[in-house]
This record gives sequence, C-alpha cells and structure tokens, in this order.
Amino acid sequence: NQIYETDFMGFSYGFREKRSQHNALDALYIGISRCKINYILDADISGFFDQINHEWLLKFVGHRVADRRMLRLIRKWLKVGVVEEGKRSPQEIGTPQGSVISPVLANVYLHYAQDLWAHQWRNRHAVGDVIIVRYADDTVVGFQYKSDAETFLKELIERMGKFGLKLHPVKTRLIEFGRFAESDRRKRGEGKPETFDFLGFTHSCSKTRNGKFTIRRKTIKKRFVKKCKEVKQELKERMHDDVKETGKWLNSVIRGFQNYYAVPGNMDLVRSFYDQTTRAWLHTLRRRSHKGQKFTWKRFEKLIRWLIPRVRVVHPYPSQRFKRSYPR
Repeated sequence: NQIYETDFMGFSYGFREKRSQHNALDALYIGISRCKINYILDADISGFFDQINHEWLLKFVGHRVADRRMLRLIRKWLKVGVVEEGKRSPQEIGTPQGSVISPVLANVYLHYAQDLWAHQWRNRHAVGDVIIVRYADDTVVGFQYKSDAETFLKELIERMGKFGLKLHPVKTRLIEFGRFAESDRRKRGEGKPETFDFLGFTHSCSKTRNGKFTIRRKTIKKRFVKKCKEVKQELKERMHDDVKETGKWLNSVIRGFQNYYAVPGNMDLVRSFYDQTTRAWLHTLRRRSHKGQKFTWKRFEKLIRWLIPRVRVVHPYPSQRFKRSYPR
C-alpha cells in the first residue's frame, strides 16, 4: 500500500491511513457545502470485487511493481478460485475477498480504471464545479451543472465497460441535490429533493435553525430497523445467560453503534437505538424472572448505569475534523 500511497488521488478513501469512512463522509459534506453543487451522481458498481479483470489488474500493478516474483505471486493468488464439494474451480475474474491484499488491489484497480480518468475529466472537460469522493467501490460525484453530470455519467459507463465493470442500472442515480434544490423544485411544483445513501447514512437537504442550507445525515432506515431486530432476537436467545455477561455484550453493541453513527444531527436515532435495545433487555429480564413486578424500572436503571454507555456525540462537525485533518 505504501508504494501507491503517493499515487492515489486525494478523493480516494478506504483502506488507507487517515482515510476512514468518516473522513470520506466529512469530505463529501464539506464539498457539497462549500462548492456550487446542484446535482449528485451516486455511482454503484455491480459486483465490483467479482468483476475485476485479472489481466488488467496485473498490468496496473506492473506500472509500479517491477519485481516479477511479486507479480507471479499475485497472479497465483488471483487464480486460487473456490472449492465446491471438494473440487477446486479456477477463478478467471474477480478477487478473493477477506484477505489483507484484496482491498489494496481493489484500490489499485479503481485508481487506474476510474480515478485518474475522473480527475482528468474534471480538469479538462467540466464547465462548473465538480467534487468526487470514493470509498472503496462506492463513489459519489457532485456537479454544478446537469449537463456536466449527464456527460460524465455517459462517459463513465463507457470507461467502466472498457475494464470489465458495469454501473448498476437501478442503484446508480443522478439526483438534484444542494442548497437550491428545494426552492428550485418548489418553483416547478415538484416535491422535496431526493436523498442518497453513502457509507451507512442517508443524506438529505435541510436547513439550520438560522435558515441556512445544511446536509442532514441519518442512519439508513433499513439498516437501523434490521440492527434493532437482530439485537432484540439475540437478547431473547440470551434470556437465561448471566446478566453481567449479557450486559457486557449489549455494551459492546451500543458502543459500536454510537462509535459509527453518533454524528451531529443523528442523535435522535442513536438515542432511539439505545432506548429500544435497553427496553428489550428489560422485557427479557422480566420474562426470565417470571415475576415481572419484581424487576422494576428503577432497579433496571441502576443496572444500565453500571453496564451500558451513555448516549453522546462521538464525532465532531465535519468542518472541525476536516480542518484538523487537512490544514491549509
């Protein structure tokens, strides 16, 4: 990864030092807020890891790696394939997921197949402002003008096809989004601006208390509902387990949820997750006792104060962290 670190574009995030999911989310927030962005392209590559062309990947790696032994090793690793019913099927396309090197090679592939081209397109052909944020195979591109967005999308589809990749016809969307989206759509008699999902958050156009444009980020509803159901089911299965051990497990679940989703503007859902999961635990404890009246809310409050982390904002506003990470 260090070999390519100086080559990768600034808008490339994922599996790189100081370029986490939240760094990518911050960059997107800042880009839309500070640039003249009126349209968003949410580009989704269909089955990216399964469609990587081995020959193209080896050519890309060969640009920076001259060691033939390393190239042969990568080729062998790519051809490992899968074992089904005791028989090994060679893999002609795609990379085996789950290994340490797979994310690095994926970044290399998209660096040459997409990033370099997108960077050049923005500098040479775009009429207005263009922002790009890519995390692994998830890419969001913002445009000032719709004509730029439509041209870029058309040429991106052609570019992806050259390297054996396809944009998902349904999940890839071009929407009106930005500080003027709501007022422009109202003038045309249309509804609220559409939203888009990126790295676990639904992004929507909103306003601050002072009436200024801002981007609201909420946990994707489907993920939120699914996670709550999973926790409630797990608590049922742990009904007769040691209370302290169950508390430690629930602590790790709630802490993990907060560590990712506790961003400014999303705290209502973070609190909702806390409330739903802790109440589900109380319900389980009452069922377990067979004498529900004995396990009171007051007694339970003491238990969760001891075992469960308090709800708090974990992440600062994007402008604060972005300024620290990328000072001028």
